[in-house]
Parts: sequence; C-alpha cells; structure tokens
Amino acid sequence: MISKQEQKYAEMSRIGYVALGSNLQSATRTSLEMVNEALGLFAGAAIRIIQQSQWYSAPSFPAGHGPDYVNGVVEIESDMPAEAVLTALHDIESRLGRTRSHRWAARVVDLDLLAFAEQVMPNRAVFIQWQGLDLAAQMQATPKELILPHPRLQDRAFVLKPLVEIAPDWQHPVLGQTAREMLAALPASARNEIRPI
Repeated sequence: MISKQEQKYAEMSRIGYVALGSNLQSATRTSLEMVNEALGLFAGAAIRIIQQSQWYSAPSFPAGHGPDYVNGVVEIESDMPAEAVLTALHDIESRLGRTRSHRWAARVVDLDLLAFAEQVMPNRAVFIQWQGLDLAAQMQATPKELILPHPRLQDRAFVLKPLVEIAPDWQHPVLGQTAREMLAALPASARNEIRPI
C-alpha cells in the first residue's frame, strides 16, 4: 500500500503546463477558434485539461513576425511521459494545419509543453545551455530533443501572464522562482502589452 505522500507525488508527476497560441486564421476559423479547437482535441490525445487561463492578445514575437497572437495556458494531466505528450501536441498541430517553415513563423496553432512535473530534461547542463542562448542563436537553433522546462518561458510575458492566472506559485525547477516572480521581473511594458481578450 502506498502512502498519502507517495500518492500525492505520483499525482503531481503527471501534471504539466501547455502554452497555446495562434496568429493565422485558417480558411474557415479565426485564431481564437483555432486554439479552442485544439483544446477540444486534448482528450482524444490522452491529455486531460485541469484548468485553463483566459485568452490574451499579444504582439507577435519577435516584433514584426505577423499579426497579433491569441495566447493562453492550460494545466494538464497525463499518464504519458513528457516526450509522448509533446508528440501528441505536435499531432494536434498537424491535424489543424500547422506547417513548420522556419523559427517563429506565423502559425495557425502553436502548442508548447512548458513544464511537466518537476522534470529537467534532458539534464540541467543542456537546459542551461539552451536557456542561455542569445536572440540571434535562438532564431537559428532548433533542439533535437525535448528541453524542459521550456528554456524561454521566463522571458515571455505572453506565457507567464496566463500561467500566473492559473498557477502563480508554480516554481521553476532550475531557476527556483515562481511564475509570479518571473512575471514581476519582466519590464512593465512587456507585461502591459499582453491584454485579455
């Protein structure tokens, strides 16, 4: 028989966060409809949504890379390992017409696994390497393996603002800061340009 503490850890080890975004309409759906449709496909991919932020409008990143985005974050639970969750998210993107042309291109839907349990993947050294890339390197380099937590989440108000709405006390397993602290550390101008829809 497992203890209550072991059971709680087992439950926590299946919890993660996914950022959703869209800044291109399809032929039949707006960006807001695209992200809502993506959420509707999570259950069929063995990903349960626990809670969801409201939707936000955010300028494209980097500036000038397309129309404004619709962004949000969901807390998820899945019995799958993190790599399988990411594969399921990529499958949902493909089903909704996402094509990958180049880094940070405008897209009909973007699903990023921000964090899963307290995992640091593939290891702390590789995470720190990717987290430390400057903007020019970020625009050129694409990791060949899953990096967790997402190496850019602490830099992005469009991720942190909705994350703080649903999990303000979530703590980054490498940086040691909560979502609320990371958001507060960003410039006010970056925080203020992320607006509820």
